[in-house]
Amino acid sequence: MAWKKFPYPETAYRYPAAALEKNWSRLHRGDCEPLPTDLRVQDAWRHYHAGDFEAAVSDGLACGVAGYNVANKAATIYAHYLETDTTRKQQLLQAVVERSEQQQQATPQDVNGWYLHALALGRYSQSISITKALTQGLGGKIKHSLNKALELEPRHADARIALGAYHAEVIAKVGAMVGGLTYGANKESCQELLKTALKLNPDSAIARIEFANALVMIFGKSRMQDAERLYEEAAACTAMDAMERLDVEAAKSEIAE
Repeated sequence: MAWKKFPYPETAYRYPAAALEKNWSRLHRGDCEPLPTDLRVQDAWRHYHAGDFEAAVSDGLACGVAGYNVANKAATIYAHYLETDTTRKQQLLQAVVERSEQQQQATPQDVNGWYLHALALGRYSQSISITKALTQGLGGKIKHSLNKALELEPRHADARIALGAYHAEVIAKVGAMVGGLTYGANKESCQELLKTALKLNPDSAIARIEFANALVMIFGKSRMQDAERLYEEAAACTAMDAMERLDVEAAKSEIAE
């Protein structure tokens, strides 16, 4: 099945030669991915940042485990934002989950082997319904991988965003009492995780989007004004690459609805 093209191609999202290293810390402030020494993996990341997700996956996988993070992130972002066929989306996400589990065995200290495992499982869970995912035990796996990621790297803003979203999704589906007793989810932890994520990565649109989503899921109309402000802030963020542009456009769509 053909991969869909990234709809917002920009020259600014391409980082040739030394430009990738120069901008690396800003591009990866959220996921704390270290700059790879393998030039082939660097090229795969260039494809990812530019929105060439198919090439990023292909080139990343060609590098073996060293390229799993770029391949897995590209596949997950593509599946979530651009793939419209549900079966294809789920296949892509399941493949990421399987590769991440292999990676956890091979390189257990690689923080994004845990984070991307949780992210893909989370997006997969949303595609089959959170309630169904919880009954299948996926919630526990997501939480375990995110906690492991934060144990390895406490500054991992994206893992905090995902864990905050986990708390909100669980509470929204099963309620605060069952969510707390059964899944360890609570409103205070959710908000603290998302606030800290924004401090760690103040330019993040997705942190604002997930924070807004969480406020609506947990508190409903009473926090709608706060949520709307966060969506507006997200829509005004300056995108540095394809993923960030997709986040910004998602925020704009939310405001337009």
